Amino acid sequence: MSRRRFFVDSVSGGLAELRGEDAHHLSRVLRAEPGQQYEICDRQSVWLAEIVDAAPGRVVFRTIEELTPPALPVSVTIYAALVKFDRFEWMIEKATELGVERITPVEAARSEKGLFEASAKRRERWLRIVAEAGRQSRRVRPPEILPAIGFPDALKAVARFRYLLDEECAPPLSRALPAERSASDQIAILVGPEGGWTAREREAAAEAGWQPASLGPTIVRAETAAIAATAILINAFL
Repeated sequence: MSRRRFFVDSVSGGLAELRGEDAHHLSRVLRAEPGQQYEICDRQSVWLAEIVDAAPGRVVFRTIEELTPPALPVSVTIYAALVKFDRFEWMIEKATELGVERITPVEAARSEKGLFEASAKRRERWLRIVAEAGRQSRRVRPPEILPAIGFPDALKAVARFRYLLDEECAPPLSRALPAERSASDQIAILVGPEGGWTAREREAAAEAGWQPASLGPTIVRAETAAIAATAILINAFL
């Protein structure tokens, strides 16, 4: 059985502290005691560590050895059109589990009104969601959640490969992938809102050099498209 992993702010002198809700969960729910071993991560490195002191709201670890976590096979950034927040949050949780590096919310022409302005207040909650999903999926660091941007700014994204997910007359994503692949590659995927892209958005994306790609013959929800595309890309670079 895999050891649980906890994120800490820093490791200094072989010691690290866990505070807040995670410390409460570890000390009260999991009934942590000195001598028990867990993995700790400062979002840069991972250590096997043992508890030296456990109290409500504060757990102190002593590192035993540094571990070598598996590297992500490729850098994937999702530019995701804003959809209803319950579905958007499901998407960022699963994208974290799959291994995306960055998620940027995007206001598209058919995004529901008000979501762009409300997204700023939800970002703190989204950061907690990806932190928990990152811990569960044993990542070294959770993905970045950047502030929401408009569609024209999303088109300026810098990446070696950029794909606009589109169900209309687009080749399958699996066929659009490069024959030569490297872990240093950067990939951006642009996922549309409910109702899809407008003709003007498709034209703008094409002019900006984004390659259209589809996920098959059926129409899927925006959050499903983001997860399916991420799974295809991550596995293609393994």
